[in-house]
Amino acid sequence: MLDYIWLDDKSPIVKQIPRNFKSAAILLHPFIQMPLRWEQNKRKNEYEHIYPTDEEILLSGKPVSWETMIHQSGLENLEELAIALKTSTGALRGKYAREDLAEELNSSIKSDLYYPYEDFPTVFLITDLLDVLSSKGATQLSYSDPLLDKSGVLEIKNINPLEAGELSLNELMITDENMDFAFMNVFDSFITIIMLKDDNINDIVKSKNWEAIVCDKNTYVNWYSKAN
Repeated sequence: MLDYIWLDDKSPIVKQIPRNFKSAAILLHPFIQMPLRWEQNKRKNEYEHIYPTDEEILLSGKPVSWETMIHQSGLENLEELAIALKTSTGALRGKYAREDLAEELNSSIKSDLYYPYEDFPTVFLITDLLDVLSSKGATQLSYSDPLLDKSGVLEIKNINPLEAGELSLNELMITDENMDFAFMNVFDSFITIIMLKDDNINDIVKSKNWEAIVCDKNTYVNWYSKAN
């Protein structure tokens, strides 16, 4: 079982992941589009803000890519969108915050469109991630959550996306029994990092049609920062 990795911004991601992994990618959690007037019909009063549950998202929601949001908001690139999201949620403050970018993003958010999950892979990604974990014959996954002091082993075939979302609210590391693959969420962020024992991370990303940043030797956990 792998313990959660506390990534820092002092060295590239690929230098901090466990030695048995050779490649990594940053998966961008999609925005969530619910049907027209979904929130209006759910509200008890006009001031109530409702975020859909995992079950509601699976039943009625659709993923919206970061690239779509870039074009919709007028932001320049993925980096600006990441900064806008993190500023809007208070993850970036002071000199690191960009209120102008957050305002651009929020002014473009249309009715029934919601921010991505912050701390856990969206239910849109979970099925793909479980497929990858079992793609080389693994039947079990192990998970480690340092904040809640939880860990365990589960049968992959018995897990559905809703149950996977209940494993953790914050930091979580999940790997298959052979440690061919692993993925971890990053607190106060909108990304999941996936790690592979071999070098074909590009093939995995393309086969699953993920919106992702494949890590090279210069990719840091704060990949959106010009300082890197």
